[in-house]
Amino acid sequence: MLGTFITEWSDGGKMCESFLAGEEEAYRAVAEQLAAIAQFYRFDGWLVNIENSLSVTAARNMPHFLQCLTAQVHQAVPGGKVLWYDSVLKSGELRWQNELNDHNKVFFDACDGFFTNYNWKDGQLLRTREMAGERLCDVYVGVDVFGRGDVVGGGFDSDKSLRLIRNHGLSVAIFAPGWVYEHLGPEDFLHNENRFWGLLAEWLPTHGVGSLPFGTRFSLGMGRRHFSNGQENGTKPWYNLSSQEIQPLYTSHRLPTGGWLRTRCCLQDAWCGGSSLLLEGAIPPNTNHITARLFSFQMRAPQRLYLVLIYKHEDSSQGVTIAPELTTQESHSCYNVDMFAQPEPTRHKPSPLLTPPPHLAQLLRGCGQRGAPGWQGRCYELELQNCFLNELSIAVSRRHSGQDEVPFACRLGEIWVMDAAHLYSRLPTAAASQILSIEVAHLQWRRPSSEELSVSLTLRWAYPPSEAKCFHVHYRSGSCVSGPEPPLLLIGEAHAPLFRVTDLRVPNAASETSCRLEFLVEPVSREGVQVAAALWGKLLLVYSNPKLPSTGGSTNA
Repeated sequence: MLGTFITEWSDGGKMCESFLAGEEEAYRAVAEQLAAIAQFYRFDGWLVNIENSLSVTAARNMPHFLQCLTAQVHQAVPGGKVLWYDSVLKSGELRWQNELNDHNKVFFDACDGFFTNYNWKDGQLLRTREMAGERLCDVYVGVDVFGRGDVVGGGFDSDKSLRLIRNHGLSVAIFAPGWVYEHLGPEDFLHNENRFWGLLAEWLPTHGVGSLPFGTRFSLGMGRRHFSNGQENGTKPWYNLSSQEIQPLYTSHRLPTGGWLRTRCCLQDAWCGGSSLLLEGAIPPNTNHITARLFSFQMRAPQRLYLVLIYKHEDSSQGVTIAPELTTQESHSCYNVDMFAQPEPTRHKPSPLLTPPPHLAQLLRGCGQRGAPGWQGRCYELELQNCFLNELSIAVSRRHSGQDEVPFACRLGEIWVMDAAHLYSRLPTAAASQILSIEVAHLQWRRPSSEELSVSLTLRWAYPPSEAKCFHVHYRSGSCVSGPEPPLLLIGEAHAPLFRVTDLRVPNAASETSCRLEFLVEPVSREGVQVAAALWGKLLLVYSNPKLPSTGGSTNA
């Protein structure tokens, strides 16, 4: 995630002159501040894009500024990068080259990488490759997905550009992939998005999972409704990118022997959050099963691991069963120089764990249980030795042998892969931390009408960051008179020890009476351990009838 330092037009030229046409002290101060900004806001460096001409002095100082900025970013941000965009030449002239050449290589030499303009041809890629030498991967060839100008391919033809770029061993900068939404619109967006990236998948590296525990509920960080443990607890559309979780490798293809397989995100139903993963297809005749590849791993396998799978069959899928499948590579094969000589991966089918050991029951809850409409949980265990985890897949198998094609549609709600040794080490302290107190700030009451009352406030609390994946914020409202305790309702999810409640409707307290409003914060552990309610944070507000304007007024309390 890079910030963009961009100057353009006459104002941009004046800005560049202000710190590049003078002494070293000026451009060094700018470099130090840019590095400090990246460090403070926790992004990974800068793309420097100078879209205006430079004076001779400013052009001469620009490589020194880049060197200084690169050094400062490397010092302030681990793994940080500084890239230069193909715009200004070493003479100071603004003229896009669409390649790396003698006119702009001085900037490439002064930083971590070079981002070319978009109107290149194959011959320019060849010259760029020769000019880059051993730094091929540091040249990011621009691909404009909108296809503006004289380009090789854009839109759903962007793979044509990537094929040429990758064949030359160069890296790629995919510009404006928002084309999928901006050009095609919101209808069928997820289908179009998967199609766009699916066409590019052959030319893009997959960054595998590198550590355990690993888990996902396939949340996109948005939804048309909200679900918790398979139950719908919110009927309005929502959007929170902080709750986005790791997505699988999507696929859609027909099999050589007949049948087909597709994986896609689905917003109609979910286990937790707003989406689930839908596996659909048909097992070909005379074939026992087909396999959907979901996740790639790049890590040494533990001696024993546990898997948890929460799923449901759609009505048309009673003729199939599903189960996880893992592949591994032997340790020595990972160091084979010739990647094409590596042996075939070893396939493993984890054994069902119907009843987990008592001391692990809390960590592996849900094994063999059926939940809200149609959801069911299964646990598995697998012992391994001296190998590396390669891939996690789901095998869909026919229940009965036969020659007919078997259609299926199964929904995955959650999947976990855990190192058994890590789970044992967590037992003494699992769910041991408690939210001791909740602070409230920015409290504001509002009366939309004479019969309605709402409140807005900010909740803050403290909790060890290493122990919480997120927090569920609940509230209980309506205790204005004696009677049964009102139900506890989920109001939202927080991914930091801070949550803003906005215009929450609460009971309107009658004259000379008071009402209770209770907020509870539930930590959600990284291992999925259910934290006892006694350890949740609690805040109780007692309020009486506020004196507020009758329509739309508000006040602070």
